[in-house]
Amino acid sequence: MPLLKVNNLTIKFGGLTAVSNFSLNLSDHDLVGLIGPNGAGKTTIFNMLTGVYSPTSGEIEFNGEFIQGVKPYEITKKRISRTFQNIRLFKELTVLDNVKISFNYNVKYNLLHSILRLPKFNREEAEIERKALEILKVFGLDGKINELACNLPYGEQRRLEIARALAAEPKLLLLDEPAAGMNPQETHELMGLINFVRDEFKIAILLIEHDMKLVMGVCERIIVVDYGKVIAEGSPEEIKKNPKVIEAYLGEEVADA
Repeated sequence: MPLLKVNNLTIKFGGLTAVSNFSLNLSDHDLVGLIGPNGAGKTTIFNMLTGVYSPTSGEIEFNGEFIQGVKPYEITKKRISRTFQNIRLFKELTVLDNVKISFNYNVKYNLLHSILRLPKFNREEAEIERKALEILKVFGLDGKINELACNLPYGEQRRLEIARALAAEPKLLLLDEPAAGMNPQETHELMGLINFVRDEFKIAILLIEHDMKLVMGVCERIIVVDYGKVIAEGSPEEIKKNPKVIEAYLGEEVADA
C-alpha cells in the first residue's frame, strides 16, 4: 500500500479552479519532484496535503488513513512535515530552540509539570535537547546552537529549516523550493543533503523546485502541473523529452541540456 495516495484532488476559490483532479502515489523512501510554471498550483497542493486548505473534492490517504480537511497540527502528529518557499524560522530564537520546538507536539508532561519543574518535565526536556543536538550535528549546525537564527547565513537558515522539519520525525517531508535564493555552490550542496536526508532518515520526500539541475539531479520521478492539472509524469529523462512539458515549462534549451 502506498504511503501517500491522492485521488482526484480539486480545490476551487470562488469561480477559479486552482487544482483539478490531481492524483499521486508515493511509497516509502520515494524522492519525487513537483514542477510547473508559477501559478500552476504546486504550493496549493502542498497546502492541501498539510491541512492549510481543505479540498473541494478528492481524497488524501496517508499511511492508511484519510486526512483531507484535517488541521495542520494534526497532520504533523500523523508525521507529515514541510518547509516553505519563504523561510519561516523563529528568527529571534536560538538555533537549538528552533529545533527543540518541533518536539513539543509529542511531549507527555503537562503545564503543572512545567511550572514546578517536576522530574517528568526535566527528563523529557533533557531527551528533547539530546535529540535536537543530534539532528543539528547531522546538518553541521551543532557549533552554532546558541546563535540566533536570524544571524545565520542564508544557506544555513535553509538547513536549519529542514532540520526543524525532521525533528517532528516525519514519514513524509515536503520541501517547497528549498533552493530558492541559493547560489550555485549552495544548491550543489543541497542536492547532496536531500539525498542524504532521504537515506539517513528513511523517509519519502516530495519537493517543489524551479532549479532544473537540482530536480533532474536528485528526483527519481517528476510530476509536471500546468494550470492546476497534471500534464506529464515520468523519470527525469522522460520529462526532458516530453513535448507538452517543453512547451509549457522547460523550453527547448533546457530540454536539450
